[in-house]
Amino acid sequence: MEKRVAIIGAGISGLLACKYTLEKGFDPIVFESEEGVGGLWRHTTEFTKLQSTISTYQFSDFPWHSSVKEEESPNSQQTLHYLNSYAQHFSLFPYIKFNSKVMDIDYVGESSEEMMETWELWGGNGRPFSSKGTWHIGVQDTKNFSVEKWVLFR
Repeated sequence: MEKRVAIIGAGISGLLACKYTLEKGFDPIVFESEEGVGGLWRHTTEFTKLQSTISTYQFSDFPWHSSVKEEESPNSQQTLHYLNSYAQHFSLFPYIKFNSKVMDIDYVGESSEEMMETWELWGGNGRPFSSKGTWHIGVQDTKNFSVEKWVLFR
């Protein structure tokens, strides 16, 4: 059975989650409500800057472009460029479904009591739930407002 993972948002955390789930052999799908990556950085003014230098706001496996100096606090456009470059460098774009707003998520499967018992299985071993259930995700297209249901198996 395929190991499908749903990730909500293609901001910093969503991009990292996508990259690392791919490395672990999962098949991620990132639902992003906007037309591009960057999360909240897409909604800031051009004068908004990081409140820290790039050394404290950098992916450990992907440095900032050399045009951004170490002592600088990058502005929103530089930060968006950095996030887009990260997604491009690690080939994450094919896994991102843009203009896709998650409206609801339901776990359909075992009873509440059974589910509580299976939480004891969670230990980072990839088995947080039993194999009985599925995740149902309602996703709205932000362009035409149609809703699509995705079903992901455990």
